Amino acid sequence: MDRTKILVVDDESRMRKLVNDFLTKSGFCVIEASNGEEALDIFYKTKDIALLILDVMMPKLDGWQVCREIRMTSQVPIIMLTARGEEQDELLGFKLGVDEYISKPFSPKILVARVEAILRRTSSEEKTEALSYGGIVLDKIAHEVRVDGETVDLSFKEFELLEYFLQNKEIALSREKILNSVWNYDYFGDARTIDTHVKKLRSKLGSKGDLIKTIWGMGYKLEE
Repeated sequence: MDRTKILVVDDESRMRKLVNDFLTKSGFCVIEASNGEEALDIFYKTKDIALLILDVMMPKLDGWQVCREIRMTSQVPIIMLTARGEEQDELLGFKLGVDEYISKPFSPKILVARVEAILRRTSSEEKTEALSYGGIVLDKIAHEVRVDGETVDLSFKEFELLEYFLQNKEIALSREKILNSVWNYDYFGDARTIDTHVKKLRSKLGSKGDLIKTIWGMGYKLEE
């Protein structure tokens, strides 16, 4: 059986080797790129890359530019690596459609765990019925969302967030509960990450975005 392909992009050869070694031990096929231009070239030539691990600071094209380019044609999961720890960088990453954001230094074992969690959730092996509510239809197998019959393009994390709302419709959900359930690991960032994703999701859902109600001081609820 073919191993799942992961593209690791970082201008530091030491960092690429570290990530490569841990992912390879976990059974993944790792492809490396040392800059943004090389990463895009490999991505478009290799059609079955399942996930990208992308460094922010790189020569030629930085991680933000690579992410913008890929998001124009693909919703492949992206994990962003950066030495920066500033909140605005993290928020920028999520606005561009980054699925996970990890600051250096990090534990390679945690990185592998996050990769595995994302790939489990993107796998179509599990047969689940479409979820629908108030004109929104989410098909997990096709990884497709339709609003009043029109297809809506969501990032991986936006798709997961909407799925969680649909699974828990008309239930008030705290930001902490959403983080624990949707991100599926101990998240050490700010719960305001949720607010950023909800704002983007509402915008993409158009008039149906109003179904996601804000519960002041707590979180959100999907309700007609």
